[in-house]
Parts: sequence; structure tokens; C-alpha cells
Amino acid sequence: MLGLAASAVVPGVAEAAKPKKQFAIDPKFMPQLVDFPGGYPIGTVVVDPRNRFLYLVEGFGVARRYGVGVGRAGLAWSGKAEIARKAKWPSWTPTANMIKRQPDKYAKYSNGVPGGPGNPLGARALYLYRNGRDTYYRIHGTTEPWTIGTAVSNGCIRLVNDHVADLYERVPVGAAVVVL
Repeated sequence: MLGLAASAVVPGVAEAAKPKKQFAIDPKFMPQLVDFPGGYPIGTVVVDPRNRFLYLVEGFGVARRYGVGVGRAGLAWSGKAEIARKAKWPSWTPTANMIKRQPDKYAKYSNGVPGGPGNPLGARALYLYRNGRDTYYRIHGTTEPWTIGTAVSNGCIRLVNDHVADLYERVPVGAAVVVL
């Protein structure tokens, strides 16, 4: 199987996290195996924010590609990190900077939001750390799947919930992440 079919779902994810509005994802953003030169070790996650793709290197010259939503201008992050922690249906708390930038939107969530279908981190989260410290950037699901292929987030990398659940199962804690 080359990837998730357009209609494939991860059991327990799609049923619990139905989007608030109808949407269709451009087929290029569906998970699929693609040629991927670059010399990264197998298991490395490479994010290309400019083109809105995340790659999981699966072999020499081959990667599984997922469509992503990325940070809007001024909020994007780049560099190397590692996945230090993973969570299913994670809780979420906006950062102090998010609350400072948009208090009307985020202050009401300053005590956090429990995990579940309405949580902004979606079905799964992969936590990015650098030098043993939390970067506060995540690769996570979304309650707004129609934003895949756009630059609208607060800097995190977001995937459709079914796609992040698939990635979650394929990537171990300790995996290298490169954000171009």
C-alpha cells in the first residue's frame, strides 16, 4: 500500500473529530510515497514549510509525504529538533506569547483545554525538543482540516487528524526532525 487512500480513516479518530464544515483536500496533500533525494537517514521527519509538505524518510530516495498547514508569517520556526514526547488526544494550553498577541482569542484558554475532539492539537501531537528543551512547537492534528496547504498556525505543523494518527504510529520518540 502506497499510503492512506482518500477515504481511509484511522479507527476512533475520524469518528471522534468530525470537522465543523465540509472540505476537500487537494489530492497532492494526501499521504503518499514519493521520490525524496536529500540523504537524510531513514526515520527522519523533514518539513518543507514553503511547499506545505512533511516527509517521513522511509528508504534510500523514498519518503512518505503528508500535506501540512504551517505557521503564518513571522511565526514559523526552522531548524533541527527531535521528537521527545508523543501524546494521543493531548491537552493544550496557549503559550504566553499567543495570549499576549491575541488576548481576546487565547486568554480564556490560559488554564488549558483537555484532550478530545474539540482540542486545537487534534488527535495526536509530537513534541519537538532541541538540546533537551521544549521548543513549544508541535507536529499535531487539527480541528480545521481545511487549513492544510496554508500558512495560518501559530508556528506549529498541523496535519489532518487521520494523517497525524498515521504518522504517530510510524515515528518513534527520539526521531530527528528537520524544518527547512
